[in-house]
Amino acid sequence: MGILDGKVAIVTGASRGIGAEIARRFAREGAAVAVAARTTDFGTSPFPGTIDETAGQIRAAGGTAAAIRADLSKPEDRERLVAEASQQLGPPDILVSNAAVTYFTPVADFTARRFQLMFDVQVEGPFHLAQLVLPGMREKGRGWILNISSVAARHPAFPPTQRARLGGTVYGMCKAALERFSTGLAAELYDDDIAVNALSPTRVVPTPGTIFHHLTSQDDPNSEPPSVMAEAALRLCSAEPKTLTGRIAYSQELLAEQPAPR
Repeated sequence: MGILDGKVAIVTGASRGIGAEIARRFAREGAAVAVAARTTDFGTSPFPGTIDETAGQIRAAGGTAAAIRADLSKPEDRERLVAEASQQLGPPDILVSNAAVTYFTPVADFTARRFQLMFDVQVEGPFHLAQLVLPGMREKGRGWILNISSVAARHPAFPPTQRARLGGTVYGMCKAALERFSTGLAAELYDDDIAVNALSPTRVVPTPGTIFHHLTSQDDPNSEPPSVMAEAALRLCSAEPKTLTGRIAYSQELLAEQPAPR
C-alpha cells in the first residue's frame, strides 16, 4: 500500500533527471504514471534517457506506467497527452510540469525563436496542461498540480555573480512567471480542494541538462541528488490540498518542515 494508491499522475520531462526521479517515486507509492517527454529512442537526443526507459523501470519495479511522447511546445501534443493518459490510466489526479527547454544566452543575443520556444514549454505548457486536467480534478473533488521551478526566479544580487552574467535572464523570467501562475491558480482553486505549488531544488541538481550547461558536475559536493526533489514533490502531491497549497517551496526546506507521509 502506498500513499498514492489509486491515483493517476502525469509527469512531464520524465525521460531523465528530476522528472524521471519523480515519476519513479510516485509509482513506488502506488500511482499510475503517464511518463511524458519528447525522447522515445536512444540517440535522438544529446542527453541519455527516454520515456520508454523510465516507464520500463517503473514496470520492472511492479508499478504502472504509460510512456506518452509529447512535445510540450505544441498545444495539440498537450491535448493528446492528457487525452491518452486519461484513456490508458484514468483521469489525472496529479500533474507535475517539469519539462524545460533552456538556452543560456545574453538578452542582446537571444533569438526570437528560442525566446518563444522557452516560453511555450516552460510557461504556456504548464498553463495549458493545468486547464486540461482541471475538469477531471473538479469532478473528483480534489487534485494536485506541481510546477517545477528554480532559484533562477529570484532577482539577482548586485554586484552580480559570475553565474548571473552567464545569460540566465530568460530562464529566470520563465520560472518567475511560472511561480506567479502557481500561486494565483492556487488561490483560484482553493475552494475546489486542488493544491497548486511550485517547487525548486535548494541546490543545483546534477542532471544531464545542468551538467551540459556547466552549472554543476556529477561529483559536485554542493549539489543535491534528484531523489531530494522527488521526495519533496511527493509531500506536495499527497498532502491535504487546503493544508499545503500556494507555496513557492524549496526542496530541502520543505522536507525539514513537512513530516514524511504515512
